[in-house]
Parts: sequence; structure tokens; C-alpha cells
Amino acid sequence: GPGAACVLGIDLGTTSVKAAVVVRGEQGPVVAESCSRETRAQTGSPGAGQQGMEQNVRKIIGALNECLAALPQQQLQRVSHIGISGQMHGIVFWKRDQGCKWTESETGPNFEPEEVSNLVTWQDGRCSPDFLSSLPQPQSHISLAKGFGCATVYWYLKKSPDFLKSYDAAGTIHDYVVAMLCDLKKPLMSDQNAASWGYFSCRSKSWNTDILEKSGFPVHLLPEVGDPGSIAGRTISAWHGIPKGAEVGIALGDFQCSVYSCLTERTDAVLNIGTSAQLTISMPLGFQPPETPDPFSAVTYYPYFSGSYLAVAASLNGGNVLAMFVDMVTQWIAELGLEVQETTIYPKIIKAALTQNNSKLSIHPTVFGERHVPEQLASVTNISVSDVSLGHVTRALCRGIIENLHSMLPSECLKEMGVRRILGTGSALARNEVLRQEAERIFPFPVVYGKDVDAAVGAAMVM
Repeated sequence: GPGAACVLGIDLGTTSVKAAVVVRGEQGPVVAESCSRETRAQTGSPGAGQQGMEQNVRKIIGALNECLAALPQQQLQRVSHIGISGQMHGIVFWKRDQGCKWTESETGPNFEPEEVSNLVTWQDGRCSPDFLSSLPQPQSHISLAKGFGCATVYWYLKKSPDFLKSYDAAGTIHDYVVAMLCDLKKPLMSDQNAASWGYFSCRSKSWNTDILEKSGFPVHLLPEVGDPGSIAGRTISAWHGIPKGAEVGIALGDFQCSVYSCLTERTDAVLNIGTSAQLTISMPLGFQPPETPDPFSAVTYYPYFSGSYLAVAASLNGGNVLAMFVDMVTQWIAELGLEVQETTIYPKIIKAALTQNNSKLSIHPTVFGERHVPEQLASVTNISVSDVSLGHVTRALCRGIIENLHSMLPSECLKEMGVRRILGTGSALARNEVLRQEAERIFPFPVVYGKDVDAAVGAAMVM
């Protein structure tokens, strides 16, 4: 009804922020209102050079404030719970008592970052394979990789120790938002995010403090860890019309929330292609991952909800590869003295690829490497005179993205785990008919679309 309580779901993504107001309907949760804003937060990383990937936290929170200001006040005034998700591997540092300041706006109080560092994102590459191999071996079922929060702290510890002296708290970007909303004296993090930082044991639900302390790691920066779905605290102030005292959930992984928003049957697998790409299945209740990781395994077991796990083939190469290809074509055209907008190139290369059902050209598209083989780069083979048109190359690139995921979690494994169909989701898959054709060609299961992933909605549904 018009006076019923609502749940606000927020997702702080790599390129945009989304907010969704969710209400209870007869058939389940219903999105009453939603809004998204691009953050345009990318910024330089002077100490890390070209390998660094950082974002301006003020711009991210600015986009969040814009999102909430655009939602109907009458809806926000009915919000009783807030669920927040975001990029799991990234890290941001702040001063506990000076992390933000609360100010008045047209839609009511909001907070603005103060003594806060840039967000070092999950895409950050400053931790090279050689650097990672120099670090202590974690006691965790997940191999340490670039972009992991603890690895980034080690990088600062060794390369720029004075940086760490300026802060006494750290977390993911969504942990930061929860801490500010609830005025937490010490950040609180879900095991979903903690596992994605490295040096965290999911079995004991604790940080590897002994291992970390021996190497001089500043363990006082590590957040406390709680269960996903639990309450972190209550809002200390009204916020864009949301009443003071609204319950705020512990921050969740965007990946887990995306899966939660669409996965209803244990016999379903989720194929999600956005900026990156994932193929995911839910493991049976009671499953426990091995105590030590296989560094060469392409499958990682991520904590999910209620003590369960997701088996995930998480590729670093998805829609970002196609974006890089479009950017390359744009640059070539510019070097020839012509000018074409990137937005016009993308639909044209897809149209060209749709005219080529087959291409002997083979593209292994791992331009960003993979966590289990970080040194692996992309390659093109089987180049022939007949297969070098724009359509052939685009078709081969799309097929390569799907084949790469399939090699990480093959159909035989999916069959053994009882998979009967695949849910195809994600912005890149939705926009690209060629990707969809290749997914249906390579996987021997029905591939269904229409139930898209939405981390903001998933975060609200958990509440």
C-alpha cells in the first residue's frame, strides 16, 4: 500500500552508482523507483604510474547524492532498511573521526567525504606477480591477486609507508558509506568483502593476524567482520529524507548481490558479462572449499549467504575487451585524419559481425590477463585473407570472450553439478546479439534472458 515500508538498495559500481527503492509485492520484491548516475571518478595514481587505477571518493559520493536527490521524497520517507553493495576487492582509507561532514541540501541532510583517500579499485594493477610472490602466504582458500585490499596495503607499506600514517581506518567503498551513515567507530565488513581482500579464513571467519603481524602489516586498519545479511547499525541522521534510525545492513559484495537478484533455482548457472565476465553456480549446502587454494585453478569459491558458496569462473575480460577494441578502431580512424564517435562504432561492428556466421580467425581475448594466469596476454591466430573483415574480427572476438569463460568452467563440470539451464545477464550481453549467439552455440544448455542482474536490487532483497 501507499504507506508501506520500503527498502533502499544501493550499488557503488566501477563506473556508476545505482539506487533502487524496493517494495513487497504479491509475487515478491518490486522495484518502485530507481536511478543511476555515472561517477566519472577516474583519477591519476602518481605513485603507481600507469598500472594504478584509482577513483575520487568525493565524486562517487557526489553521484550517490545525485541519485538519492532524484528519487521521490515520499518513497524515501518510507525507507526502513538500507542495503548497500559495491566492488569487493577495492580499498579506501579514512580517519575515523574525520571521514565525512554532514551538510544540508535541498533534499535534507547528506554527508560529504573529508579525510578520505582515493579508492584503489579492483582493476588496480600495481601489485605485479613478482610483488605478490614476495608477500607472506595467506591462510585462505582464495589466492592473493592484484586489486585485493590487503595486497594494496602491503604495496603502500613497502613503497609509500608515510601514506598509511595519515589514516586509521580502511574498507571497501561501500564499507565506508555504511560507516559514515551509522557513525561506526571501527569499520564493519561482511565475510564476502573480507574474503576478497585476501588474508582471511572463511572457515574461522577471521583475519590471518599472526601472519600479517609478523610482516609488519598494520592490522589496526582491518575492519571487524560480520555475517552478510546482518545489521551494521542505524542512520545517525535523516539522509535525503530517509528517516533517522533506519537500519543499515553490513556492506555486501556486488557480485553476490547481482547473483542473488536473479538466481532462484540451484540447477541454474548465471552467465554475466558486463565490464568483466563471470560464470557462476551455487554450491550445495554444506560445501566447504579446500583449505588452501590451487593458484592455477580458474574457479574460485566466493562466500554467499547463510554459510553457502558460489563457484565462480571470474574473468577479467568481458565487455572491457570490446570497449578496448572500439577504442582501438576509433584511434586508428583518428590517425587517418578522420573523426568518428565511439558510440556510432559499436552498433556498426555488431551489425558487421551479424553478417558473418563463421570465422576461422581465432582470438584469445585476455588483454587484461586472468587472476590464475596473470602473465597471459591476448593472441590472434588462424589469420587468413578471407577472415580479416571487420565482421570476421568482431565475430571472432565475441566468440573468444565466451570460449575463454567456457575454458575456465567447462560444460562437463556444469553437467556434473546438475546445471540444466543458463541465465544470460549483464549489460554487454544485453547489448550484443553476437555475444548471445556465441553463448548459445558454445554451451549445450538453454540460455534464457530477461531476468537481468541488479546488485542494488539484490542488496535490497537481502534486507
